[in-house]
Amino acid sequence: MKTWLYLGLAASLGACGCLPQMNRPPQLQRGVVVANGLTLAYERFGSPNREAILLIAGTNSQLTAWPTPFCHYLARRGYQVIRFDNRDVGLSSKLAPAGLPDWAAIGQALQAHTPPPLPYTLDDMATDAAGLLAALGIARAHVVGASMGGMIAQRLAYHHPGRVLTLASLMAGGGKAGFPLVARPEALAGVPALGPPADTAAYIRREVRALLALSGPSYPLDSLSAHAAVAGDVRRAYYPDGLSRQGAASLAGFYAGRERQLQTIRVPTIVIHGSADPLVTPEAGRDVASNVPNARFVLIPGMGHSLAPALTTQVAELILHNAAKSR
Repeated sequence: MKTWLYLGLAASLGACGCLPQMNRPPQLQRGVVVANGLTLAYERFGSPNREAILLIAGTNSQLTAWPTPFCHYLARRGYQVIRFDNRDVGLSSKLAPAGLPDWAAIGQALQAHTPPPLPYTLDDMATDAAGLLAALGIARAHVVGASMGGMIAQRLAYHHPGRVLTLASLMAGGGKAGFPLVARPEALAGVPALGPPADTAAYIRREVRALLALSGPSYPLDSLSAHAAVAGDVRRAYYPDGLSRQGAASLAGFYAGRERQLQTIRVPTIVIHGSADPLVTPEAGRDVASNVPNARFVLIPGMGHSLAPALTTQVAELILHNAAKSR
């Protein structure tokens, strides 16, 4: 369930010429805050006096998954851009005391349409994001989430509407029943099943295969870039137990029908999806847009469950156009 975010690494973006080149990058601040009882690691690009764009990553994705040139692009358009490590990943708090998910019990609960026993939920992670904004002294932000991060962003807009200026949901569904858990199983058939890896090498191999499969045939990621991305994250922070707990929260969120919640969102909203997404069917994204009043749905031809370097500017501009609607 690895998300698209590795695919816009600085080297790839610079090579393709997708983003403008400027001599002086936006100022960068790194730090940690205490939010919702946890320590969250973050990076901020641009002046803290500007309106904020908050980037929420997907399952098992560190803040490094949001490409630095992508953050620079948004910051140079007049925003402060914040990317952070969700709980249980990267340099943020690890939830080892919560234990590992009981997958059998979770499956039984989902089949019975009862709340599953989870170490934590996506609602909890949305509260983390709200707490991060509060700790940074940011009243409201333009919230952008991808994959699991998109589901978290939707919940943030519902549970904490006063914190959200606009919403951009990428490659994420809204929990409506009837959509397949995996849009194109054949595309992911070569990815090893989730489970405790034998060692870091096995973990890297699995994650690389996932990235290659998720990128889709129209904008394929090369294996060297995928390996560099995963290996870099392993050097920064290796914690496979977090993937299990985040994965359980994401799975439960996928099945949690939230049409009524989505219908209460009143901020300018854009839903962006790829026509070739092998993980989350585009119809799930279209359903999100149909439930959020006045939301715009954008289907990008050929895009998978990833953001190819060739598509980075297009997606950034869609986010910026939506953000401008709040003014």
